[in-house]
Amino acid sequence: MQRLTNYKLKLKIMIDNLKSTSRVTEVDAVSMRMLGAYQTTSLSSDPHLSTMFTELESLSAALTAAINRSKAESDLEEKDEARDTQIRALYYLVMGFLHHPDSAIQQAAQTVNKVFEKYGVSITGESYATESSLIASLLDELSKQKIQDAIALLPGCADVITALQAAQQAFEAARITYEQEKAQESTQASATKQKPELVALINDKIVVYLRAMEVVDEETYGAFARTIATIIAENNEV
Repeated sequence: MQRLTNYKLKLKIMIDNLKSTSRVTEVDAVSMRMLGAYQTTSLSSDPHLSTMFTELESLSAALTAAINRSKAESDLEEKDEARDTQIRALYYLVMGFLHHPDSAIQQAAQTVNKVFEKYGVSITGESYATESSLIASLLDELSKQKIQDAIALLPGCADVITALQAAQQAFEAARITYEQEKAQESTQASATKQKPELVALINDKIVVYLRAMEVVDEETYGAFARTIATIIAENNEV
């Protein structure tokens, strides 16, 4: 009687469908947790379940790769904004020194400004490639000895230029990563297109199969079915 009671209690944990409104990263995380749970079982002897989880592993890997491509694009945008910030910082710093009461500092600011005004803050609105070219040219001109002497007279100016150089280098490194990821897009679907396929596999195949097998053979499938139910429930609650 006790065994029957425990059995009924176990069946109270119903496997819900994974919500289709889950974010791409959430679906990716659920699939990885499901794969991890499956790998700790001895259910690989079930050919049907094995086929489903082989497909899940493939789709999960593809979704992770697609997410990485999206992250590379986002990182590139952040790095571009970082160098734009330093361009604006240099502009405001030099503008301030142009009105400094010390004539030597004013003159030094004019020298630096003659270089900067060839490019202006407007370069931040150019395409990535054009802006990179213009920043490289600006930094080259600012590295000339005459300009360096003037920069030395302007407190903080050298620091801003160093920060701009670092931001430019970080952008170029991010751009290489982005281009490498972008090159794969012709043969790989985007994350938003792959998510529905992964959700369908989980809900229409794996969940349906485990619901049935938990009833047919609770001893073999019950524990794993409850683990999958917990993984999906936790995601859906979030």
